[in-house]
Amino acid sequence: MTAGGAREEILKLFRQKGGGFVSGEEISRGLGVSRSAVWKQIGLLREMGYTIEAVTSRGYRLTGIPDALTPVEIQAGLDTGVIGREVIYFEETDSTNARACALGEEGALEGTVVVAERQTGGKGRMGRRWASPPGVNLYTSVLLRPPIPPVLAPQLTFLSAVAVALAAEEVAGLAAAVKWPNDILLGGKKVAGLLNEMSAETEAVHYVVLGIGVNINMGAEQFPDDLRYPATSLALEGGRQISRLEFTRALYRRLDELYATFLREGFGPLRQKWQDLCDVVGRRVEVDTQGRIQRGIVLGLESDGALLLEAESGEREKILAGDVRLLDG
Repeated sequence: MTAGGAREEILKLFRQKGGGFVSGEEISRGLGVSRSAVWKQIGLLREMGYTIEAVTSRGYRLTGIPDALTPVEIQAGLDTGVIGREVIYFEETDSTNARACALGEEGALEGTVVVAERQTGGKGRMGRRWASPPGVNLYTSVLLRPPIPPVLAPQLTFLSAVAVALAAEEVAGLAAAVKWPNDILLGGKKVAGLLNEMSAETEAVHYVVLGIGVNINMGAEQFPDDLRYPATSLALEGGRQISRLEFTRALYRRLDELYATFLREGFGPLRQKWQDLCDVVGRRVEVDTQGRIQRGIVLGLESDGALLLEAESGEREKILAGDVRLLDG
C-alpha cells in the first residue's frame, strides 16, 4: 500500500467511527503496518491540516479537516450516481483538461473527475490563459461519455454553466448569472470559465471533457493585470471565505443531477434553466464574431446551443461563436 493510500484508509477508519476514537492497534491491523508506521502517517495527516487528537489507551480521533480537495474528502458524503465515481488529484499539473483527455483515451470510467491545486498551463476559450494560483480556487475537469451524436455535444457547455451557478447559490448564497457561451458572472464580473473538449468520430462521441475553473477564495491582488474582462471570486462578492470542499461537492452533485436529466429528457430542460439564469435574454447586445460586429436583441438559445439574435434589420440570426457585450446597461 502506498503512503497516500494508507492515509486515505486511516481517514476512512476515522469516518466509520463517526467522531469516536480509533486505537493505534486497530489502525495497524487494518492497514497491515506497524504501530510506528501508523504514528508516522498520523503525523503526515496533521501536516496536511487534519486535526487529530491522541489520547493514551484510547487512540486517535479526527476533530477537524482541512479545506483540501483530496479524493477522500471530496467523495465523503458526495452521494452521486456518475460524477465523481473516481477522483484523480494533482498537487500541480499543466492542465486538468489535458489530464482528463488522456484518461479518456485510456478508457477511464464516465464520471471520472480530475482536480488540481495548481495549473501551470490553465487555458480558457480561444486559447486564452486562465490564472491558476494554488490553494484558493477550483480547477477541475469531468469526463463524460454521452450516447449522443457529436453535433449535440456543445449542449454540454450549458450543463457546466448551470451547475456552477446553482452551486454558487447553494454554498455561497450568491445569485450568479450565465453569459453565452461559457462564462459565469457575479455583479457583471467573471467568477468562472468553462472549456469543453471532445473526441469523436462522424457519428459517435468517444468522450467529452468539461473543464471548469471557479474563482472561490482568490483575493483581488491575485488577479493578473492583463485580464480581458473584470474578474472576481465568490469570497470577494460574498465578503467571507468559502469552503472549496463544500463548493466542489455541491458542483459535482449538481452536474450529476443535470446530466441525468439531460440523458433522460434531452436539451429542453437544461436550455430553460440556462435561459432563466441568463441576464441578457430579451436585452440588446453586441456580438464580436472574429471582427464582425452584430447587434440585436437576444431571443435565447437554439437547440444546438447557438445564440439566437433578432438583428437590427429584424431578421433572426444564429451566432455560433463570439464575445457578447451588453448595450442597454
